[in-house]
Amino acid sequence: MKDTIAAITFDVSGLPPLKNEALSVLAAGNRQAGRVRVLLEAACAEAQRTGWTALADPVALDVVLRRPPGHHSGDATNFLGGIGDVLQDKRRSARVMSLAHLGVLVDVALYVDDRQIRQLSYREEHADEPSYTVRVSTL
Repeated sequence: MKDTIAAITFDVSGLPPLKNEALSVLAAGNRQAGRVRVLLEAACAEAQRTGWTALADPVALDVVLRRPPGHHSGDATNFLGGIGDVLQDKRRSARVMSLAHLGVLVDVALYVDDRQIRQLSYREEHADEPSYTVRVSTL
């Protein structure tokens, strides 16, 4: 029987991608493209380091956002929606739109579908530079 890792945690520089427009956060040309790529690169590095594979069972998503006081671009629901979409298996989206712009990052997935998220935690802390920590765990 293969041992499964119960949680994956990693830090990301900058702000999370925002899900706040009709165009998918994963689409080429979305204004969040840079944030999407940085999140996928961080998730990929930690998944490779730990041997994480995409989960098919219910998960918890915990996010701690750090940013300067008074810096209010985006809110919890937009950030959580963006992170949720980016970290799921993107093959479903690839049937509807081209994800070639993501290159090998299209294969980065921490869970199969963001519908698996059954528990959410979001907290903001003050910091000089924006960054955030993402934790995905099995339930």
